[in-house]
Amino acid sequence: MKLVLRNQDIKRVLVGPPKGHKHVRAIIEAEDLVIVLQEATLANIVRAYITVKTHPTRSAIELKRTKPEHRKEGYAEYQLLETEKLDEEVSEEISTIIYSNPSS
Repeated sequence: MKLVLRNQDIKRVLVGPPKGHKHVRAIIEAEDLVIVLQEATLANIVRAYITVKTHPTRSAIELKRTKPEHRKEGYAEYQLLETEKLDEEVSEEISTIIYSNPSS
């Protein structure tokens, strides 16, 4: 399933920690859909976005779910870590996903 959310599709976005918690969540509310992003997920997406927008040579980044053997205390069991996939390959994959026919 492919889901494309444009500004016009989103009713509102909430960002902050739930009462009694310290980790931030981002909640995206659409008409018949609520998406909750955990802080670690949101932070990784933001970090990748900032890198792509500000880095002089980077134009695309792939983050991939990884379960590190050793992790720092307080970190999520699964991490979204940057892969070594070339920017051009990532851009090509983005184009393929965006422009592919969902019924094919």
